[in-house]
Amino acid sequence: MATPLRSNSRLSTAMERTGQWVFSQEIPTDVIVEVGEANFNLHKFMLVAKSNYIRKLIMETNEADLTRINLSEIPGGPEIFEKAAKFCYGVNFEITVHNVAALRCAAEYLQMTDKYCDNNLAGRTEDFLSQVALSSLSGAVVVLKSCEDLLPMAEELKIVQRCIDVASARACNEASFPCRTPPNWWTEELSILDVELFGRIIGAMKQRGAKPLTIATALITYAERWLRDLVRDHSGNGIKCSEPIDSDLRIQQRELLESIVQLLPAEKAAFPIHFLCCLLRCAIFLKASSACRNEVEKRISLILEHVTVDDLLVLSFTYDGERLFDLDSVRRIISGFVEKEKSMASHPNLDEIEREKVCSSMDPLKLSYEARVHASQNKRLPVQIVLHALYYDQLKLRSGGADDRNQPDAVTTRNQLQADVSLVKENEALRTELLKMKMYISDMQKNNQTGTSSKSIGTRKPTFFSSMSKTLGKLNPFRHGSKDTSHIDDNLGVDVTKPRRRRFSIS
Repeated sequence: MATPLRSNSRLSTAMERTGQWVFSQEIPTDVIVEVGEANFNLHKFMLVAKSNYIRKLIMETNEADLTRINLSEIPGGPEIFEKAAKFCYGVNFEITVHNVAALRCAAEYLQMTDKYCDNNLAGRTEDFLSQVALSSLSGAVVVLKSCEDLLPMAEELKIVQRCIDVASARACNEASFPCRTPPNWWTEELSILDVELFGRIIGAMKQRGAKPLTIATALITYAERWLRDLVRDHSGNGIKCSEPIDSDLRIQQRELLESIVQLLPAEKAAFPIHFLCCLLRCAIFLKASSACRNEVEKRISLILEHVTVDDLLVLSFTYDGERLFDLDSVRRIISGFVEKEKSMASHPNLDEIEREKVCSSMDPLKLSYEARVHASQNKRLPVQIVLHALYYDQLKLRSGGADDRNQPDAVTTRNQLQADVSLVKENEALRTELLKMKMYISDMQKNNQTGTSSKSIGTRKPTFFSSMSKTLGKLNPFRHGSKDTSHIDDNLGVDVTKPRRRRFSIS
């Protein structure tokens, strides 16, 4: 039986087993295939029957008898070529999610396609990909992981993109309608990937409309997996490590951290404050780029109201365990928070509803006396905030200055305040509506003055002015003391008691 030749007296166990399936003892082998350090002693006619690439090499060679072929560039190396050679010899082997991508790339490299031979290796692997491997999230992720060593051919064959499409769709569906426990199991599946492929899945999930909280969950799991030795916990206890900062591991982790920060969703409040502070501690320790640190600091400043003292005292450790306080980061975070709380004078175009939204998080009952005085005199603040401040000051004066937010009078005052605010809003809306109506009637009278003078006066018909007068009459609180005579014709001679003339003003 023919056996593989040894290179430098070394050959893997897998290569030694090749002799078990080279079937003929009578027909001598006539070609040696070199794949890296492994050599395979095989038969040309068996390889040529399935591989168009090997056929071309043999046909186009200038040598009289080609006895040695170098296939060191084949995707997957010796192990995958062994399976491809087995396929040429008709020997059974197992296709799995771990080797299907490499076999598909090897089939493309060797031109073992259905175009050259029916039921060839390329068609078999494509069937397995579509019917088995890409039918689940786990299978798609494993295939995608195996593609990391098969680029760029796996990209050219669309294997990578197909895996990304399946993984992103399944992850979004699992996040919305979990069918396994724990609910976030899919984040663990995605976390095995390289950061570049992981980022492409996150981008695909965003395009599919994944919620910011879903993206945040996946990023937190990924960071905890790949930065595990840097992240001790989220309680602010810092970092304990012994690896030098300039080592290859730290450089790789720095690049990883910067990539994670770039993947953060636009929704600022999607991440817990503890995780963001943890990212900042890692960025300080790993000496990440200023853009990376500024982005994390900006996100912390936007939700600084949820921060604790341990979180705010951002600290890190050098490789020898020395504790360092980064006061510059704390200063920038606080400055960003103060900048967010600028006066509304910087936003003069906000309407009443938008101003109420901006001020909804402010509790006037917790303001100092000076702040309440300023609020009561600030015309840019909504009416509700001003009334809150004024009522609380009155309540304080009535109770002798004691903090009586928990007393019954305070509860009654707040209830009364809500009713008064509602009444003020209704009055303002009514005043605005009446002014608009008055201006509209005045414009209509001016426009119709010339037209009405040229028309003959016949039977009176309800005019727009009379209709609007009826509408205004309904707003008259004293309308029950008079009669509406707008619909009575003067020519009928009916004795009509005219109502007393009253004067109404709109101011």
